[in-house]
Amino acid sequence: MTSAISSAMAALSAPAATASDAEMRRAAEAFEAIILRQMLAAMRQGQLADDVFGSSASDNFREMADARLADTMAANRSFGIADMVERQLRGAAGAS
Repeated sequence: MTSAISSAMAALSAPAATASDAEMRRAAEAFEAIILRQMLAAMRQGQLADDVFGSSASDNFREMADARLADTMAANRSFGIADMVERQLRGAAGAS
C-alpha cells in the first residue's frame, strides 16, 4: 500500500519537476537575451560614421533586428550565460 502511494506521488512530482526544468531553461535564456540586447545596443552606440538612411524608423527596425538576433543567440546558447544561470537556479532550487 505504501509503495503504491510512493509511486503515485513520484508520478505526480515528475511532471512538476519537468515543468520546473523548462521554466528554468526559459528564464535562463531570457536573461541571456537581455544581456545580449544590452551588449548589442552598446555596440551600436559606437558609430564610426553618420548613417546614410538615418531616421527614427530605421533605428526602430535596427532595434527590433537586434532583439531578434539576441533571442536567437540566447536560444542557441552561444555564450553560455544561460547555462550558468540555469545551474545557479537548479542549485538554489535544490537548496530550498
